[in-house]
Amino acid sequence: MFRRFIKNKTAVGTVALVLIIAILGILAPVIAPNDPYKTDIINKFASFSWQYPFGTDNLGRCILSRMLYGIRPTLGLAVLTMLGTIGLGALMGLLAGYFRGIIEEVIMRVVDVMLSFPSQVMVFAVVALLGINVQNVILANVFIKWAWYARMIRTGVMQYRERNFIQFSRCVGTPERFILIRHLIPSIAADLAVLSSLDVGWAIINISTLSFLGLGVQAPTPEWGAMLNEAKNVLTSNPTQMIIPGIAIVILVSAFNLMGDALRDVLDPKEVAE
Repeated sequence: MFRRFIKNKTAVGTVALVLIIAILGILAPVIAPNDPYKTDIINKFASFSWQYPFGTDNLGRCILSRMLYGIRPTLGLAVLTMLGTIGLGALMGLLAGYFRGIIEEVIMRVVDVMLSFPSQVMVFAVVALLGINVQNVILANVFIKWAWYARMIRTGVMQYRERNFIQFSRCVGTPERFILIRHLIPSIAADLAVLSSLDVGWAIINISTLSFLGLGVQAPTPEWGAMLNEAKNVLTSNPTQMIIPGIAIVILVSAFNLMGDALRDVLDPKEVAE
């Protein structure tokens, strides 16, 4: 599998790009040329220079420094959202796909109800109900999106539930918990990896959208979606302030989407078997 990963240039390139961006975010306090919170009205809309490589925004703050510091909330919140979504969705999908019966009926009826509403509208409703802060944004995204993953994972679990090694384990009296943890979870690990990479891209767009609308990360915290919100009022006078974080979001989301497609090819059981 490692050899297949190395041979897949898309997988290697996207993983490397995401790791580089993550490292830049971790090292932001060290490599950022300026304080991302320091305002200097006299130098607002400054052009590119050694001191301000990407210029300054409408408050005279260094755009590059804010971009580097913005990686943490942008990528970090997306990963937290992904972990919560995949964790809850995997748990519900495993229970529904393995135990069947009344457990499956209850879980899947809840899933059907959740999926019957437009996800973005429900996210807005949950955030409006709970209040505007980062924690509620994450909870809203997890609460809305877990149902889709529960249905996907349930389908995968049902494919493995009737396999011989699962049936043998049940016949010899192996505990259900052991079967779930040692047999089923490793069997669907490839699907979870692909779904996780795709989910991070979705979470980045969703969190950035909420921040752009003023419902997510609040100013003056540097976050790419919030930076777009601050830049919309000066789009004509200083388009760089919006173009740079916009391009960064597109690149990062595209990297995760391409990574998901590449991992699907690398972890394809048919290809691995060959």
